[in-house]
Amino acid sequence: MRLSARNKIPATVTGITHGEATANIELDADGVRLVASITQEAASELGLAQGSHVIAVIKASDLILAVED
Repeated sequence: MRLSARNKIPATVTGITHGEATANIELDADGVRLVASITQEAASELGLAQGSHVIAVIKASDLILAVED
């Protein structure tokens, strides 16, 4: 798989919460917790399960940073 996206983070699935239409996939990215909300269909097609190794690809048009005053 080759992607043009540069925001690729290797991670491991640590939990899956199934909803009616979406699944929340909890990830451990080297100690950082991420959660991806994807369709149930996509979760099934990818064969995701706890312990699966994945690559989180982040696509965003805006990134906002803040610092303490």
